[in-house]
Amino acid sequence: MGLRDTKKQATRTALSWAAIRLVAERGYDKVLVEDIAAAAGVSPRTFNNYFASKAEAVAARHRDRCFGVADTLRERPAGEPLWDSITQAMLGQFAPGPEVLAHPEPDPDEWVAGVRRMMAVPALQAEILRGSGDAVHAIGQAVAERCGLDVEKDLYPKLVAAAVLAANDVVIQQFLNGGGDRWGTVPALLSEALRQIRAGLPQP
Repeated sequence: MGLRDTKKQATRTALSWAAIRLVAERGYDKVLVEDIAAAAGVSPRTFNNYFASKAEAVAARHRDRCFGVADTLRERPAGEPLWDSITQAMLGQFAPGPEVLAHPEPDPDEWVAGVRRMMAVPALQAEILRGSGDAVHAIGQAVAERCGLDVEKDLYPKLVAAAVLAANDVVIQQFLNGGGDRWGTVPALLSEALRQIRAGLPQP
């Protein structure tokens, strides 16, 4: 990725994180595009160059993480077992970037409650669903390349991709609805979910 593309991706990431942070803190209806742009240090016009709506900006983080999984899968060692590669690629997407570290860590309970309310917004649910369809194909393509298969003709790559994304969705819901110490639990939950899928989901 060239310098120009790197800067564009950084702007997109900053806008998406600003949208998530503000919506989780204030509520979806109380955040304007102008607020998101200001929080990211850009103009509203720049926001509109990247996203068509607040919901698209919020959902972009999920979509970009999924595409990041596909990119990382391609970079993993060729001889590494597929599910080891998938697990490492998925876990790597939860490492906080500079756009997150630049802000004070929010109160865990308030943050989880805000994200839970945010995820109940129908417009956001629709955007995440739309992005997930693209993500299944992207991750499926990466799986197909590792396995010597065709993502359009073979069932396996898309099944793996869909299972991985389903595990991610279940883990996020478990995280949002669970009690106790929530920080640092998502990677552990995701590792366990992927381990169970890898084992064929044996009955407990």
